[in-house]
Amino acid sequence: MALFPSSLLSSLALSLALLPCAARAAEPLPTLHWLVQDVPPHFSYMRPGQVPQTVEDIGQGELDGFLRILVRRMPQYRHVLVEMPFTRFELQARQGQTLCSVLHVKTPERLGWLWFSHLYPPLFSRQLHVVVHKDRLAQFETAVTGQPLQLADLLQRQDLVGLLPRDRAFGPRIDALLKQAGDGAPRTVVPNRNMHLLHMLRARRMDFTLEYPSVVDEFLRLNGGDDLVKLPLAEGRSTQLATVACTRSAEGRQQIEAIDAAVRRLAQEKDRDAWLRSWRREPLDEQDRQRVNRYMDERARGGPIIE
Repeated sequence: MALFPSSLLSSLALSLALLPCAARAAEPLPTLHWLVQDVPPHFSYMRPGQVPQTVEDIGQGELDGFLRILVRRMPQYRHVLVEMPFTRFELQARQGQTLCSVLHVKTPERLGWLWFSHLYPPLFSRQLHVVVHKDRLAQFETAVTGQPLQLADLLQRQDLVGLLPRDRAFGPRIDALLKQAGDGAPRTVVPNRNMHLLHMLRARRMDFTLEYPSVVDEFLRLNGGDDLVKLPLAEGRSTQLATVACTRSAEGRQQIEAIDAAVRRLAQEKDRDAWLRSWRREPLDEQDRQRVNRYMDERARGGPIIE
């Protein structure tokens, strides 16, 4: 005579069989750490001065808005936002800590410690300009003719003092010119929240700096005034593609592959216009929209892009 009914034995066997699945379901998700910085309008916080806890706490500019869309398509990770300076990010990544960033431009030197993938073609708002004080506009003679300034010419001028943020990459063309200039290149400083380079330009501590027009517009909106002028730069298109980077390690490779796959899934979504509309506060102009759509068509058809 059986001690237990057969139905009870079957239920017990089923419960035991499901235990490994339940244990796996209870395992925490792997963590993906994202670098964040409050550098509007490209990347900003919904609550200024407060480090965001989730992607819902970041803005909808060009980079932060794209990160918000991307994270929502990577549910296999727990996403943690970490604020730190670029110098600390580099130190920790070089030491093997796995971190990812949409704020880093690809350079040959960074390929030594970061994996890179591509996100989208940069919008026209990412064309770098020479920024000068209105009172010193006459020093930039070609600005009067409406022709773009040549950075190569500016670097030869002994009467102009430039200042740039330290450890910032401006793209291969500008970076190469700055490297070639050697000691003649503008000096650099490490900016922080209390020392914005545009504040220093406004105080006439230098004659020019390099910046994106939208950053200057946001600075003037927040601080008032119209005393800073943006002048087109011939070498100003900083990058051919916006990039995402992760620490160059085995774990970083897994994460950059997952990010790349998410971008390709995003490109393959049937209702692309829906996420294009939710990407940024302002709609894309027609030229940018066409460029993004052409790029996403290629990404949808192609394989992984990891460098």
